[in-house]
This record gives sequence, structure tokens and C-alpha cells, in this order.
Amino acid sequence: MKDLIKVMKALSDPGRVKIVKMLEMRELCVCEITEALGLAQPTVSKHLKVLEEAGLVDFSKEGLWVNYRLAPRSENPHARAMLAEMKEWLNSDPELAALLSRLPQIRRETLCSR
Repeated sequence: MKDLIKVMKALSDPGRVKIVKMLEMRELCVCEITEALGLAQPTVSKHLKVLEEAGLVDFSKEGLWVNYRLAPRSENPHARAMLAEMKEWLNSDPELAALLSRLPQIRRETLCSR
């Protein structure tokens, strides 16, 4: 039951749900997620840590960047199931659609050169 509760708590925050939906589109670094959501970097990092601990996302390091992606092969079966189901959810939500439509213009190369 503990693994299920972790997943459900992780997805109980709208910001974390938005992060999962953005990561469905592509791998992102913290600066790209911060820019897209308009949140402070420490807030985004905390959200990512909660999602990681629930088995919903994982990351890899590439030079200065930490790249986050969904974890469809998570050891947590509840995380795997939720990620699979979420692909079909919220696709018609106007706020989420607007966020996802801006995502292609948000690139780390531009953000980090400021």
C-alpha cells in the first residue's frame, strides 16, 4: 500500500501533474520546467524530488544539465500504471493545452544563455 500512497500523494498537486504531462512530450531540464510553469527553481526541484521518490520520473546528468523524463519502467507498479493511464487524461484541459503548446518554444539553450 505504501507505494500506491506515494504515487497518489505525488499526483495530488497540480504542478506535479503538469510536470508529468510536459514530460510526456519530451525530456526536460529543471530550467525548462521552471520557465514553463513560472515557478521558482527550488519549488520545481522539490516537485521533481517527490515525483522521483514515487517512481514517476527519473533523471540523467548531461554536463551542467539534469534531464528529467518519465519512468515507464519504474519498479513501482502503481507508478507504471498511472503513467500509462495519464497519457489519456486531461488532453482537453484548456490550461494544460496552453502550457503544452508553449513547450516547443522553451529551450534550455536559450534559457541558459541569458
